[in-house]
Amino acid sequence: MNATKAWHIMRKELRMGPRSPLFLYALVLPVVMTFIIVGVFGSLFAPSPRLGIVDEGNSAVVPAAQELDGIEVTTMASIDTLKSMVEANDLDAGLVLSDGFDSAVRDGTRPPLVFYVGGESLASNRIILQVTALDLVRQVTGEPAPVAVDIVTIGDAEAVPIATRMVPLLMMYAVAIAGAFVPAASIVEEKEKGTINSVLVTPATVTDFLAGKAGLGIVLAMATGIITLLLNNAFGNHPFTLTLALLVAAVMMAEIGLILGIFAKDSNMLFALMKSGGVLLFYPVVFYIWPSLPQWIAKIAPTYWFLQPIFEVGVKDASFGDVWGQLVIAMVWIIVLIPAVRAMSKRLERQVAVSA
Repeated sequence: MNATKAWHIMRKELRMGPRSPLFLYALVLPVVMTFIIVGVFGSLFAPSPRLGIVDEGNSAVVPAAQELDGIEVTTMASIDTLKSMVEANDLDAGLVLSDGFDSAVRDGTRPPLVFYVGGESLASNRIILQVTALDLVRQVTGEPAPVAVDIVTIGDAEAVPIATRMVPLLMMYAVAIAGAFVPAASIVEEKEKGTINSVLVTPATVTDFLAGKAGLGIVLAMATGIITLLLNNAFGNHPFTLTLALLVAAVMMAEIGLILGIFAKDSNMLFALMKSGGVLLFYPVVFYIWPSLPQWIAKIAPTYWFLQPIFEVGVKDASFGDVWGQLVIAMVWIIVLIPAVRAMSKRLERQVAVSA
């Protein structure tokens, strides 16, 4: 392979790329999806803290809570209903006021105040509601801290909010569309228009041609991946490790893009391959959205081995020492795909020779 020739081919692709709707689609899609997901599930427009209250004794805390600005207060009759809503993340927290609560507070007997916290609620909302609950009780007597607060977390205390669990899905779209689909579509377009023959009439070889296409996919996948992580506040505190994981993801997707682009006879076939084969590439993201599913199933897919390091480093602040083994397995997958790329390269040479 001649690196200079491959670079010229990649540079031409990058220069001409903005004219292609697919190229622009690859850049814009992760941004649009990020705004949709965070708008629906969480954090760009953070929802107001949601507090549920079960009042068993007509406490003065309830009307005081309902007059608060910036907090959504819901009253209900059943503690079981309250716990279910907190566990389902329909409420950020729940407060149970026992019968005679106000009288006990005024008498100084420090009655128990049960406070349920949702494992998937935003940490900021939990803090706001805990402090608010104490302030509301203080208003009953005017004395500080008149109760002992029993905080009970419902569900997994280590649970990741749903909007954050969507990050692997966004990352897959970012690296798959930009890293695999764009170069694959470019190869198919060259074959359909016959321009591939013109390229190979020059001193450039098929290997140079494919290297240039792969370089396009790697650059685009890296760019869209970084943009997606930054938009989701998931770049973490270990940028080198995260960039390495993104590079591994981009290279793997570029290899898959070359294989699909050469194998597909036309655009219709390419779209069909992407839709059917995309299931095998994308299905690991389901196990982040629903982490209770058996995780070993996700590990069968090659894409899991770059998604997991990206998630661990970007979301959970893992270091290189925590994810290096996963990155090694991802690199093994990259090596495994090399013979397939070489075989497809020879196939493309034969296709060009026949059409010449």
